[in-house]
Amino acid sequence: MIAFFATQLYCFVFAECGCSILKCLSNYLWQTLVPVVFFSFIWMLFHYIKKQDEIELLKKKNTEIELQYLKSQINPHVLLNTLNTIYSYTLEKPNEVGNLILMLSDNLKHVLYESSASKVALKKEIEFIDNYIAFQKIRTENVKTINYQKNILDDNHLIAPLLLITLIENAFKHSAHNSCIEIFIRVEKGVLDFTCENTIGSVNTESNNKLGLINLEKRLNILYKNNHKFQIIKSNGSYKVLLKINL
Repeated sequence: MIAFFATQLYCFVFAECGCSILKCLSNYLWQTLVPVVFFSFIWMLFHYIKKQDEIELLKKKNTEIELQYLKSQINPHVLLNTLNTIYSYTLEKPNEVGNLILMLSDNLKHVLYESSASKVALKKEIEFIDNYIAFQKIRTENVKTINYQKNILDDNHLIAPLLLITLIENAFKHSAHNSCIEIFIRVEKGVLDFTCENTIGSVNTESNNKLGLINLEKRLNILYKNNHKFQIIKSNGSYKVLLKINL
């Protein structure tokens, strides 16, 4: 309609050609259609880009909400295990409770404050794991053997918080008595290799640790899509987890 009336205006007001409407449209309509179509295309393109930006922003917000939800399911679990250990030591070894409380304080600082960010310094995360394993060595003394090794050639990286702790906790929670838990962490050239192996206890733990592993896989797929490899190997009562992340 804009093109039609613009053509009529041009013919009878500016050009004053005096031709018929059909003749006028055949001679001048294209001159009006070209800019109308061009600017319509520009408007549609701008509208499309704006919609895509809104969609991406919505996806980002949904992703952030999901990550916060998944992390909130991890934090209380870490705290609960620690508090249970401290409680047992108040009855059995009260002299060591002070050191345990200091360890708990450091762990809480990381879980409640430092892990609220989307990424934390790799060095901080490794320190948190060191502290947690030291805590578990005290708790499982004369019950389980812990072989913890790390080879951090480069710690100047960032990592999503509380990823590895889920796998380490599962190893302690579901390992058999008088068994050995093997934990190895290596970081070289921006690649983190994590291995955790333990002997599964007599109780079937599939349903117990399924939720934690599902949450972990969701976080990995969101934060390290196409940049990680996650594998679980079960054989002859052994439970082995392999995780590689391109930091």
